[in-house]
Amino acid sequence: MSFRKNDSQQMTLFDHALFGLTAREQKALEHSWAKVFAENVFPSIDESRFSVLYSDKSSRPNTPVNVIVGALLLKELFDLSDDEVVENLLLDPRYQYALHTTSFEEQPLSDKSLTRFRQHCYDCEQTHGVDLYHSCINDLASKMAKLMKIDGRIRRMDSLLIEANIRKLSRVELLYRCISKLVTWLHRNGRDDLIRGMEHYYDPNDFNIVIYHCRGNDVEGRMETLLKDSDSLLEKCGGQLQDVMEYQLFVRCLSEQTVSENGKRRMATKEDKTMTSKNLQNPSDPDATFRKKAGKEHRGYVANIEESVSEGGSVVTDYTFEVNTKSDSAMLKEHLDEMESYEEEVTIVADGAYSGIENREKAARKNVKLITTDLTGRDVPEIIGEFKLNENGTRVLQCPAGNVPKTSSYIRQNDICTASFPKELCANCPHKDQCHAKIFKRVAKITVTKKAVIRARLQAEMKTDVYKNYGRFRNGVETIPSMLRNAFHTDRMPVRGKLRSKLFFGSKIGALNFRKLFRYRKGIMPIIRFLNKKSPLGAFLKTVF
Repeated sequence: MSFRKNDSQQMTLFDHALFGLTAREQKALEHSWAKVFAENVFPSIDESRFSVLYSDKSSRPNTPVNVIVGALLLKELFDLSDDEVVENLLLDPRYQYALHTTSFEEQPLSDKSLTRFRQHCYDCEQTHGVDLYHSCINDLASKMAKLMKIDGRIRRMDSLLIEANIRKLSRVELLYRCISKLVTWLHRNGRDDLIRGMEHYYDPNDFNIVIYHCRGNDVEGRMETLLKDSDSLLEKCGGQLQDVMEYQLFVRCLSEQTVSENGKRRMATKEDKTMTSKNLQNPSDPDATFRKKAGKEHRGYVANIEESVSEGGSVVTDYTFEVNTKSDSAMLKEHLDEMESYEEEVTIVADGAYSGIENREKAARKNVKLITTDLTGRDVPEIIGEFKLNENGTRVLQCPAGNVPKTSSYIRQNDICTASFPKELCANCPHKDQCHAKIFKRVAKITVTKKAVIRARLQAEMKTDVYKNYGRFRNGVETIPSMLRNAFHTDRMPVRGKLRSKLFFGSKIGALNFRKLFRYRKGIMPIIRFLNKKSPLGAFLKTVF
C-alpha cells in the first residue's frame, strides 16, 4: 500500500452528503462540534510524518491518514468502539463534515482501517524507537494552543497512575497461567510430544478446577505439582523455543518467582531478593509493573501531563507514558532533556514529587523556571539558609551571625563543608542550637552542604504569599487526571501492553484538547477568567498572564 496525501477538500453544503439536509438541519450542523473540528483540527493533522509506514512502490493508495487520526480522536471523544466510529461515518453527516468526506462517493474507513493503522504505529516504534502518533498529538496540541492564544510561558504539571487491563493474580495463579500458555502454544503447534501428562493445561476449564475447586489445605500439593511440571517443561523444551513469547514469559516467571536449590525448585521468599516491583504481574500484559501509593496497590502504568495555561484557557501540550515504577522526578528529567532551550523564560509549576536541585539546575539551563510547591525529604533548620558559601559550594564564607571562619575545608566524597570558628563566638551566639555547632577546647565547628543551604532557602521562600498562590494555581491541573479517568476512562482501556496503551492514551489527550478548544470557540470561558481580580489568586494570575 503506497502513501498518498489527502489534501483537505473545500467543502460546501452542496456536497452530496449534505445536499438532502433541510435548511434547519444545515444550520444545526454549522453550529455543532463538527464545524469546529472540520475547521481547526482536521486541516492541522500532518499526514506526511506517517508516510514512512507505507510502501515507496506504486500500489493501491492508503486510507487517508488525516481521516484515520481524526476518527481516532472522535472515537475517544464520544467513547465509541471502532465499529461504531465506522458506522457513524457512514450514517451521520456530522462525522462526514468533521472529517471532510462529504464529497466521497464511498466513505474511506473500513472495520480494519483503524486496527491496521495502530499496528503500523506499534511496529514502527518497536523497530525504530520513533513514536509517530505522540508527535502528531503534540503537534495538534501546539496548533490548538495558538488558536486559543496560549503562548506556553506558564505551564503546570501532574501525573496519574493508570491501571492495566489485567486481573490481579496470586503467585499460584501466575505460575499456572505461564505454564498453561506455553502448553497451549506447544499443543497448537503440533509439539504434543513435549507435553505428555500435561494435556489438562490447555483445557479451558482446568484453571478453575486446579485453582478454585480444590480444598484450601491442598495449596502446598498444588504448588509442588506446578513446580514439578515447570521443571519438566524446562527440561523438555531446552533451548529450542528462545524466540517464542510464551516460553520467554514462562522462563521469566520461574526466574522471578522461584529458586532452584540442590536440584529442587521452591517458591522464592523475600530473603531471596528476586521479587521486585518490576516482576511479571500477569502474562497477558508483560509490560505492567507494580506500585503501592497512598496505601493502594496499582498494576500498570503512569502518565505525566504538561498543561500550558493562559487567561483564555489551557491545553495539554505534552505527555509521557511509562511503567508505573518510574518516578515523577525521573520523567521530568527526561522531559527537560528533550525540551528545547527557550529565549523567553518559561515557568513550570509542579508539586513536591518533581523537586530536586538537579531538576532545577537542568531546567535553568533550558531557561525554564521550575517551581515546586513542596519538597520531598526532611526539612532542615531555616537558619542554614543564611550561611554564605562560595559559588561552587566548597567553602564557607560567612555564618548567619556574620562571622568569617578561621578555616574552611571541603570533603568531596560527601559534598560537605566544614568550618571552624573561635570558640567564644559560637558559645555566645544566639544561633548555636540551630546551627548545631560542636564546641571544642579552642574552636567550634559546623558542617554544612550546598544542598542544605539551597533547601533551607526554598523552605523559607515557600512560606511567602507568592508561592502560596503558585500552589493554588498548580491545583488546577488536578482536573486533568480526574477528567481522563472519569470522562475518558483511562483505567479501562481495551488493550494491553505499554505501546498499545500509550497510543490509546494519546487519542484521549487529543480528544480532551478538542473539548477545550470547542469550549473556547463557543465562548465558554474557563474558571480563571471568572476569578475575582481582587482576590489573592486573581491578582496573582493577572500579573502572570
